[in-house]
Amino acid sequence: MEMEITIDQQGDSKVAVLNSADIVISDVQDALDLMATVRHVYDCGKLLLQQSNLPDDFYELRTKLAGEILQKYTNYHFKLAIVGDFSRYHSKSLNDFIYECNQGKLVFFAASREDALSALHQAAE
Repeated sequence: MEMEITIDQQGDSKVAVLNSADIVISDVQDALDLMATVRHVYDCGKLLLQQSNLPDDFYELRTKLAGEILQKYTNYHFKLAIVGDFSRYHSKSLNDFIYECNQGKLVFFAASREDALSALHQAAE
């Protein structure tokens, strides 16, 4: 799996941007490993992912994968933004979940890279 991480920095705020179209998080352990890498190698507590970096199961809330992964990131005060077109999922519960996440300060679902970076940079460390 090809995984490149670049850093987008604005002032004191650093966001690790995962540059890959592949699924890089398929379970909770993958999510923890990626979080640890970003935190320790890049000294960064913010991560931008693409929708395609997560399996379809993530977007099926009944699998509980999204809840388990996002709970780990929340527990470690690690900020995450996921960029994609979430309209292809015709799920009221997912839409509600995305809306609730976007009201908080830790997890964001964004339509564009620019929106995701803006949300992450505005989120305090």
